Amino acid sequence: MFRLVALTTAALAVAWTTTSPSSMSCDLSDARIQVPANQTQLVAPDYAPRYVGIAVGTQNYTCNATSSTYSLAGAVADIIDSSCLYGTFAFNDAPAIMYEAWKNTDEQATPQQVIAALNELPVLSVLGQHYYVPNPSGSGVSPKWDFTSSGANKGNANAYMIGAKVGDIESPDSQTNIDSLMVKNIQGELADLVFRVENNGGQPPASCSAGEAQNITVRYVSQYWFFGGSARD
Repeated sequence: MFRLVALTTAALAVAWTTTSPSSMSCDLSDARIQVPANQTQLVAPDYAPRYVGIAVGTQNYTCNATSSTYSLAGAVADIIDSSCLYGTFAFNDAPAIMYEAWKNTDEQATPQQVIAALNELPVLSVLGQHYYVPNPSGSGVSPKWDFTSSGANKGNANAYMIGAKVGDIESPDSQTNIDSLMVKNIQGELADLVFRVENNGGQPPASCSAGEAQNITVRYVSQYWFFGGSARD
């Protein structure tokens, strides 16, 4: 594991060091998200994000015995602040580089261990966590981004967002990589909109059967953009 993480660290350290930041987060006032042209599912805001981070974690699935396919049951991830990569060659490459390290670690490794091994980077902080909670306005589960216990928002009980999907775009490599998403706020003050882009991994096998494990986790790394919100760090 540590050899792979060391290679990841070396690949990213040049870009992170070049930014020479004075804090654990960097200015994003000039940042603008880019979405594919000729589509209406993801509508890019014309203003800067509050945060941009890289999620390292798993997409979680359960086997539907009726359809013999896996259904999304949730996700669990830690989100690293990647604002100091903006404007460098590594900004959009970092998720893929980190995914290679995460994908090839042993099965017992956790996202936290991978992130801890990356602490050689000059600037690295955890913005928060991503997981699923019961839908506050209906049935099923909803995605939550929770910055209440990490980083600059630690202790701010309102620094979270529970969301509902607005639109999605299938990955060009949809058998391996999860979709890009636009998600709107239904609860919390962390952000008004969240975008998931630069997706690596996360897709389950195409089918399952009664004899297989009913619940599986699939490793993924994605870039998340957070826009708006009234919680202040």
